[in-house]
Amino acid sequence: MPGRATRTATGRLRVAVPSVAERVADELRLQLAEGALLPGARLTESTIAEDLGVSRNTVREAFAELASERLVVRHPNRGVFVASLEAGDVHDVYTVRRAIEVSALRAGGSPEDVAAVRAAVEEGKRAAAARDEEAAGTANQHFHGAIVALARSPRLNTIMAQVLAEMRLFFHKATVDAQFYQHYVPDNEEICLALESGELDRAADLLLAYLDRSEDNLGEVHGDAADAE
Repeated sequence: MPGRATRTATGRLRVAVPSVAERVADELRLQLAEGALLPGARLTESTIAEDLGVSRNTVREAFAELASERLVVRHPNRGVFVASLEAGDVHDVYTVRRAIEVSALRAGGSPEDVAAVRAAVEEGKRAAAARDEEAAGTANQHFHGAIVALARSPRLNTIMAQVLAEMRLFFHKATVDAQFYQHYVPDNEEICLALESGELDRAADLLLAYLDRSEDNLGEVHGDAADAE
């Protein structure tokens, strides 16, 4: 997370270094996005504090930040748990994704940033070839993160980090299909090819259609799950 700039009483700019709690929240957010923490899992202050070499108070502050983002929930007398998002959250998250991913892709990026998108595509292809669904899911997260990174905006990257964590929580219900993430590999390849060839409007249109299909698929999964409960 980048430092925040504030003005002192003398009018000078001062860049605030992210707190330890913010860095712990970043790490937990990353673990959520990478699929290491599952919906409903109990998070223990003492274990996380020991693993990350911080105090329990610091972990408690990080939990508060993640709770404000609806990534974890605190149940009185029970503890803190990874959130299990509801079907109604799907559309809201996809609204954010359309706003930031499509616009970032339509604007293009530097050769280095485009190369990062390509690297994520190749990561997904290797995972698909190995039939490693967990790795394919992580590669898919990297692909969408790399798209937003084209904009070179730390604020958008911060927003996307939260979105990716929420997306992984959504997708856990969907991955009863052993090849769920692998279905997206050809789409990622097509979008990347359009980006590399400078066909930015086409790349953006492909991504928009992709997000529409993905939202529909998740809506069906979570809707069915809600009906069954």
